[in-house]
Amino acid sequence: MKSVNRDDLSRSESQGVSRRDFCLRSAAWGAAAYAAWAGGSVSAEGREMAAAADVTPQAWPVTCRDVMLRRTGKSDCWAAMEAYGVDGVECDITEELKLPNLFEGDASHGLADGDQQARLREALQKSGRKITALCMHNRFDERPEEELEWCRKTAAAAQAMGIPAVRIDVVPRRLSREEFPAFAAEMMKKVTAATAETGVRWAIENHGNTTNDPEFLNNLFAAVDSDHLGLTLDTGNFYWFGHPLSELYGIYETFAPRAFHTHCKSIAYPPEDRDRRRPMGYRYAEFHCPIDRGDIDFGRVLAILRKAGYSNDLCIENEALGGLTPEQAVETVSREVRLLKNLQATITRSGRFSPVARA
Repeated sequence: MKSVNRDDLSRSESQGVSRRDFCLRSAAWGAAAYAAWAGGSVSAEGREMAAAADVTPQAWPVTCRDVMLRRTGKSDCWAAMEAYGVDGVECDITEELKLPNLFEGDASHGLADGDQQARLREALQKSGRKITALCMHNRFDERPEEELEWCRKTAAAAQAMGIPAVRIDVVPRRLSREEFPAFAAEMMKKVTAATAETGVRWAIENHGNTTNDPEFLNNLFAAVDSDHLGLTLDTGNFYWFGHPLSELYGIYETFAPRAFHTHCKSIAYPPEDRDRRRPMGYRYAEFHCPIDRGDIDFGRVLAILRKAGYSNDLCIENEALGGLTPEQAVETVSREVRLLKNLQATITRSGRFSPVARA
């Protein structure tokens, strides 16, 4: 089956804290502990990290990409969130500040003015849900001035709504691979400077053939040197890029202090393909899967995030829902939600695992 290029895949409440605050928190929190999940358990490495914990951590909200909501067949986004059991969503936002996937019948919400924001705020409060990130689909090197203005408007709207992070694309579309790093650094300096007063954090997603490269990310973060620029840490995309399974957790540890948002995603490769360097996008359409069926150990992932002081959501991005019935989609995503919530089961101060119900 043909592999999928991630550049072509559809991407469709409290104020945040800086990376400096993250580091301070991580020293206080220590590592988290995670308990067993249905049919499997946390890895030995995850248990060792958990055993060092001496503070009961606060749970992160479990959310999903808003593009997954219509898969439920429900008439509005709130019923869809209820069906999945998620605490909220990451929302696509257009240049006109519309939220096309936050739907109620044929209508959808937006953030373009105070009235729209008030209506959405009321709906969120009524439903008990939250928006943990906005999602922009940027073309910085094709239209830099327009993109900068869109970022300004989006940051102001996010600030008004108490949305802590905005997921962005930083990928070459017009420029060559050689020209792009310098451009990206200058563009991110402009974005962070123009929006610094909002406190909103810009979360570059690692995806495609550029931002899945740890060297590119490290160089970009060093060049921009801003606490407001970080990562949407997509667990599956680093694996998609070809990094061996055994190397993923070191990459996660490197960038966890920069993580402002996550995409929880996995792939189930045959055993012989897991720990070798594979071509980018290798057989993704065939092997991408829900996180409770894949190779990535989310006990280890969550322990790494907790140790780094991560403070936003665990956002499920399931790209394996195509072709499923609404009932199958709800059952699949609900399992993923239970996995992440079970893995967050609190521990005693002695570091022992609390018992967790099977998903």
